[in-house]
Amino acid sequence: MSRLLVFVLLFSFCLNSVAQDSIPKKTYTIKRTTIPPKIDGVLDDEVWKNAAIASDFIQFRPDIGNTLPEHQKTVVKMTYDDEAIYVAAYLYDKPENIMRQFTTRDNFGINDFFIIAINPNNDGQNDTYFVVFPNGNQADAIANPSVGEDYSWNSVWQNSAKIVDDGWIVEVKIPYRTLRFTNQEEPTWGIQFHRQFRKTRKQYTWNAFDPTKGYIGLYAGEMKGLRDVKPPTRLIFYPFTSTVIRSRDGETTDEYNFGMDVKYGITENFTLDATLVPDFSQAGFDNLQLNLGPFEQTFSEQRQFFTEGVDLFNKGNLFFSRRIGNAPSRSADTADNEEVVDSPNEVKLINAVKVSGRTKNGLGIGFFNAVTEKTKATIQNTNTGEFRQEVVEPLTNYNIMVVDQQFNKNSSISLINTNVTRDGSGFRDANVTAVVADIVNKKNTVNVDARLRMSNRNLPTGTETGFNSFFAVRKISGNFRYSFDHSFSNTKYNINDLGLNFRNNFNNFGIDASYEIFEPTEKLNNFRINSWVNYRRLYSPDAYTGANFGVNLFGVLKKSLMAFGADASFAPGKQFDFFEPRDFDNKRFFITENQFNAGGFISTDYNKTFALDMRLGFNTFFEKEQGFTRYRINVEPRVRVNDNFIVSYQTSLNIENNRRGYANSSNDLENEIIFGQRDQIILVNSISGNYSFNSFHALNLTFRNYWSTVDYDETPYFLRDSGRLVQSQSTFETLNLGNSNINFSTWNLDLNYTWQFAPGSFLTALYRNQIFNQTEASADTYFNSLNKLFDEPIDHTFSLRLVYFIDYNNVKNIFKKKKRSGKINS
Repeated sequence: MSRLLVFVLLFSFCLNSVAQDSIPKKTYTIKRTTIPPKIDGVLDDEVWKNAAIASDFIQFRPDIGNTLPEHQKTVVKMTYDDEAIYVAAYLYDKPENIMRQFTTRDNFGINDFFIIAINPNNDGQNDTYFVVFPNGNQADAIANPSVGEDYSWNSVWQNSAKIVDDGWIVEVKIPYRTLRFTNQEEPTWGIQFHRQFRKTRKQYTWNAFDPTKGYIGLYAGEMKGLRDVKPPTRLIFYPFTSTVIRSRDGETTDEYNFGMDVKYGITENFTLDATLVPDFSQAGFDNLQLNLGPFEQTFSEQRQFFTEGVDLFNKGNLFFSRRIGNAPSRSADTADNEEVVDSPNEVKLINAVKVSGRTKNGLGIGFFNAVTEKTKATIQNTNTGEFRQEVVEPLTNYNIMVVDQQFNKNSSISLINTNVTRDGSGFRDANVTAVVADIVNKKNTVNVDARLRMSNRNLPTGTETGFNSFFAVRKISGNFRYSFDHSFSNTKYNINDLGLNFRNNFNNFGIDASYEIFEPTEKLNNFRINSWVNYRRLYSPDAYTGANFGVNLFGVLKKSLMAFGADASFAPGKQFDFFEPRDFDNKRFFITENQFNAGGFISTDYNKTFALDMRLGFNTFFEKEQGFTRYRINVEPRVRVNDNFIVSYQTSLNIENNRRGYANSSNDLENEIIFGQRDQIILVNSISGNYSFNSFHALNLTFRNYWSTVDYDETPYFLRDSGRLVQSQSTFETLNLGNSNINFSTWNLDLNYTWQFAPGSFLTALYRNQIFNQTEASADTYFNSLNKLFDEPIDHTFSLRLVYFIDYNNVKNIFKKKKRSGKINS
């Protein structure tokens, strides 16, 4: 560990001693106004007549360095006062060429766009994006090299957009409460403007950007002229109320929730976010699927509090927010004459708080805390009928602490600690610490990525300490790029109390190489080909587990704008799978040989009324032991009916034949691991539709039906110590191994209406229904299974949620005006 740290520090010192090549920065001098412009998309305000102009935008995609023709020029003006920054942009173009589609917030859709990127620290790493579309919809994000563009971040600001005879006009008000900055007399802020022409996919920036090297934030211009701008009191309240009515099999329940989210600027740069009496009743549904593998099934985060502004907490990949409020950490203990009659599948969140920010000198600090309540299972004595309760999850505290120092406008070093403390004896506690270095040289040509992580778990049986590391060196500039990486984990590394790692015990090496064009050719707008080689071993015992190599490519045709891609990989020789047997203690393994995968896709131009995505795939093993094959097809037609209505339908079919795997059956044979040869079909149908009445009213539909059958051959297989399978002479039934066949179906439908009735304030109505069914009838067809699915009880949910945005400064100004008015009248 110490050698790796010394190597990283020495290497980073060498990298950062190189002189930096840079594109000259443009400067915009902003002037103060005493009369703010009206945000109406009409640029007749007096302030715009004398404001400085930002123009001469430079192309960076697909060509590099071109200027805009006169009929498509971009003219931007800015001003400010004590409350906000104001931006006006005249984006010239032919109206018939302007792509515009009404969408929900943060959804780019099929749109031209204009981005204002502001960086008060002018550090090249921490931008705030404000995006406006021709129809008036908006998006916003925080952006940095670590997370890219995070559009889960939301703020409240004002914009107006209008289509005119020779283009479209944007007018924006960006209140200072949306930005984090220190109190300086004459600061210099980073500023960049970014425009896309959706019809041709051409993109331009005000300050030139070289896409062949470096993060885009490094290429921002500078804004001077700000004087005596003071950070406001950042105190925002989001009070909410919701009603939820649930119905299942004739039984109806209802609940009423009141709560509030709060954002408070503790200092000029640090913000506290808190959710008090949390309400996640309208979080999206999870895409359940049948899991036959050895690892847990996970889902993406749907709760807004845990997706917004968590870039610091994601450092080191130690935070998987679905752990909070997930299933209890243990099951109830029962005697032979007892059964569990009520076992909660989730734990209620009491509250959650996060504090984060970054100083002018690039020091980022983050603190996260969440508390979940004590949860009990109910157990009944089958002889006496008596009930008792047992704690399956005590009061639990989740904490994250992050310190992240940025430097050189492109690098950072971080220290992260996560901690889970469960109240009471008999439950485990956990602590994980990581050091992360992400270092780029000043020429933006080489990157070093190093991560050292240590886990400690206090179990009833003792303490487990684990270690994990990752190290990579990458060439990150030019057409040809390559990298080398090494990843390591011992057998005790486990971060799954608050993080996510599927496996430990590995010692792996990888090499990647790629070639990419950054300017169009005669037929291609874009093209990239990537190849890789991976070599894998166990840490303990030190044993070879497998290797593979492969290639993939991606391109976009110049004329039709159709995207295409293909991939192929091969794992030569024997591959040793230590996870499929589910016997981790004894390091049992299962051998496969010569696995081959291939696939390809096309995606036609979304600008058209009709577009089509299609993907095909094929897998097989070239070995005598099993004749496994898998075929995959995914088809997704999309129809853009008009600028208000878009709908897409997706169907995917996956067919596996002769796959040998763990049978998931009851096993009465001592020390035997039972495998089976199975055929599996997976069919998924989904529909997504959006109708936007305007920028403030939208109707959304999401539907998904998942169906899978697994049909085992009658004869089981026994796994030998050699890793090979021996076929039994008896059947599953005669050996009393149970029936492993499965017919698995789910149905989910969400229909919601959203109305933004005031800035930052929303009324949302949601109807949802869900059905689930699992049987052993693997021979049933899809339609027979669908009929049986609808024989099951349907979960109906209707909810209505109202959220209102309250800015302390607005309330304060209202009282000030009333006070002044009272003095005048008196």
